[in-house]
Amino acid sequence: MSVDPQSGSARRDEQEDRDAPSPFWMVLIAIRDGWRSFWRPIFHRLPKRLYARSLIIVIAPMLLLQSVVALVFMERHWNRVTEMLSDRVSQEIAAVIDLIEADGRSLDMERITQIARQRFDLQVELLPPTPLPSATSQPFFSLLDSVLSERIEDNIGRPFWIDTVGQSRFVEIRIALDDAVLRIVTNRNQAYANNSEIFIFWMVGASVVLIAVAVIFLRQQIRPIQHLAAAAESFGKGQPMPTEFRPRGAEEVRRASLAFIQMRERIERQIEQRTAMLAGVSHDLRTILTRFKLQLALAAEETDTEALERDVADMQTMLEAYLDFARGDNEEAVAPFDLAAFFETMAEEAELKGCDAVCHIEGDPQFTVRPIAFGRMLHNIVANAMRHGDHIRLSAFRLERTITIRIEDNGPGVAEEHYDVIFRPFTRLDDARNLDQSGTGLGLSIARDIARSHGGDIKLEKSEMGGLAVTVRLPL
Repeated sequence: MSVDPQSGSARRDEQEDRDAPSPFWMVLIAIRDGWRSFWRPIFHRLPKRLYARSLIIVIAPMLLLQSVVALVFMERHWNRVTEMLSDRVSQEIAAVIDLIEADGRSLDMERITQIARQRFDLQVELLPPTPLPSATSQPFFSLLDSVLSERIEDNIGRPFWIDTVGQSRFVEIRIALDDAVLRIVTNRNQAYANNSEIFIFWMVGASVVLIAVAVIFLRQQIRPIQHLAAAAESFGKGQPMPTEFRPRGAEEVRRASLAFIQMRERIERQIEQRTAMLAGVSHDLRTILTRFKLQLALAAEETDTEALERDVADMQTMLEAYLDFARGDNEEAVAPFDLAAFFETMAEEAELKGCDAVCHIEGDPQFTVRPIAFGRMLHNIVANAMRHGDHIRLSAFRLERTITIRIEDNGPGVAEEHYDVIFRPFTRLDDARNLDQSGTGLGLSIARDIARSHGGDIKLEKSEMGGLAVTVRLPL
């Protein structure tokens, strides 16, 4: 049995043709991609804050609606009314011209002038047959000039000159007759709809009032959300709750605020219970350790108690580490912390231990944390670096809302697969480095717990110096 390869290829081509999108879908996809590429740079330039975005949501439709209304008014009402008024004035002028031409030689110009003034509110005057003045420059947006000129051409059909330039309340029109020039002066509001300024004034005034009301209302509605965000941020940094924070605003915001307060209270109760439990355990164990120390002190001099005293000291150190890990120093008040002074102290300590230390800080070294806990965390990390390397580098980079502290050494380092495992409490790696000499496996756990209680975190990576690089990143 043989198979034609060409027929198989033809079937594949047919299948590909069927799977290919239709031209209609290709057009839709192109429109979608073009729409996204058009709006993407605009979205990137929009404000990021909720208050500014809410104002845009309120103001943008209002401005769009008023722009459409103004355009319709200008295009339909204003233009139409001006056209009707100009048409009426041109017809009245045509009637005056008809009266002048109907009188012939018995022209009673005084009577025609009186009729034009009383009936049409026009001031007319016959001038000698001089050439018409040259056309004056017209404003760019001159609706009256264009409309009135069109009406005079349609209704009169004679050479004319008009002057509507300036802020005068009158419009002067001159029309060339057979043996004279007719000069007409009329009020501007007779040929022009002058209520557009009032409409624009009321529209702009109403917009300003509505925007002011929207700004005040939105500020009152968004302020509770801002306070909730500030309270959550301070709680994430381990700082006390702002005094002005309380549930208020819309019902949804009140519910979110109450839920946050209850969550914070539950977390604080849990921390207090854990601390109280560990304090009780610590008290009981300290009592036993005190008895051990007393018995060792009363033991005979010939008895070798050095090993027991070392074990008791290790047990006390481990107990303090457990209690520090459980307590977390959450009750410490926040205060300014001088990173430059801390780096200087660490450099002096490194020199005493025969270690070469290089310090570098970019930006303001002052920031607010729980200084005792934060200093202990950095001290443990730096001491660990000095313990495993003879060259360390301390650097800090401060941006507008974050600060990054980096401690590097040229020691043996830690395997990359152990970066996450080493942060687990009571975890010790045979070939890993520990931040506490007692060997409880809580050094990095306590350090990360302190960093996270300030809203930050600790990251491990390989240093350019060949050892371990510990990066502490903290929001400000």
